[in-house]
Amino acid sequence: MTNLNPSAKAMVPFVSVDNMMRLIHHTGVENMLRDLAAYVEEDFRRWELFDKTPRVASHSDVGVIELMPTSDGEAYGFKYVNGHPKNTSEGLQTVTAFGLLADVYTGYPVLLTEMTMLTALRTAATSAMVAKYLAPKDAHTMAMIGNGAQSEFQTLAMKAICGLKSVRLYDQDPKATEKCARNLAGCGLEVVKCKTPEEAIEGAQILTTCTADKQYATILSDNMVGPGVHINAIGGDCPGKTELAAGILSRSDVFVEFPPQTRIEGEIQQMPEDFEVTEMWQVITGQKQGRRDDRQITLFDSVGFAIEDFSALRYIRDQIKGSEFFIELDMLADPDDPRDLFGMLQRAGTAHPA
Repeated sequence: MTNLNPSAKAMVPFVSVDNMMRLIHHTGVENMLRDLAAYVEEDFRRWELFDKTPRVASHSDVGVIELMPTSDGEAYGFKYVNGHPKNTSEGLQTVTAFGLLADVYTGYPVLLTEMTMLTALRTAATSAMVAKYLAPKDAHTMAMIGNGAQSEFQTLAMKAICGLKSVRLYDQDPKATEKCARNLAGCGLEVVKCKTPEEAIEGAQILTTCTADKQYATILSDNMVGPGVHINAIGGDCPGKTELAAGILSRSDVFVEFPPQTRIEGEIQQMPEDFEVTEMWQVITGQKQGRRDDRQITLFDSVGFAIEDFSALRYIRDQIKGSEFFIELDMLADPDDPRDLFGMLQRAGTAHPA
């Protein structure tokens, strides 16, 4: 008899882009950013439990395609993600992604989801969670340099988690700045459009750089950065792509996710291999110090790490239970007799003749 009713384990919940956006609106963007930050922080506290490896990257002349896997021993997760800066000029997203969460005990997937939208949220949530530990006390103004697809998420996460009151926007493309300002209108923040990066950083305690060029660049020069600020550097995320002058790194205390990956992809690829960094999980667990004083420059050299995506996948798995924000996919062959996969195929031919 053909198995026309797969078991529950064979049906995999799938969150489409449409359902992800419905879930975000149902939850509220700022609420979801806070929730994601809490999940990421929880997993940073148990960092040592996870499998950790630099992402598997396939580079080309026009971009990169990456797989980002990890496991805590009970669940396994991975994200597929690309980074193609040239896509914007062709009307396409620079970054797209999807992800999967699986049960380690059976190896069966338990969630498949879009992660283009979710990655934007988790990246911003991670930035703000880190800023909570590293930014100056009562920081209220952020310079947002690079006003592309990530900029609104970064700004709203800093508002929701760190109490940001004002954002100063700059992009070399004025249309991007206009877009960002328009999208942030009415969100409860003072939004200031700036014509130069120097103007954007005036009075800002948090400096976020998020540009897309796949090249060594100097978005912030050494003389632009004074004492006491927190730099949230999230644009550098592959070999040969940086945003900060090396002199800034020399004057900063640099905090990273996973050093073996950051030394390949982050701002510190410019520095010697023994350049000192602090792993962020050690700050969160109290093993290392974060911000010491009002004059210290802290720098989060963020390239994105698989554990943050794992946290986001866990969060979505928990949120969709009993909800209407997913469909079930018949993804796994589920024969009545697990040893008789071919028999299942034969019986399907009888049930559904050509």
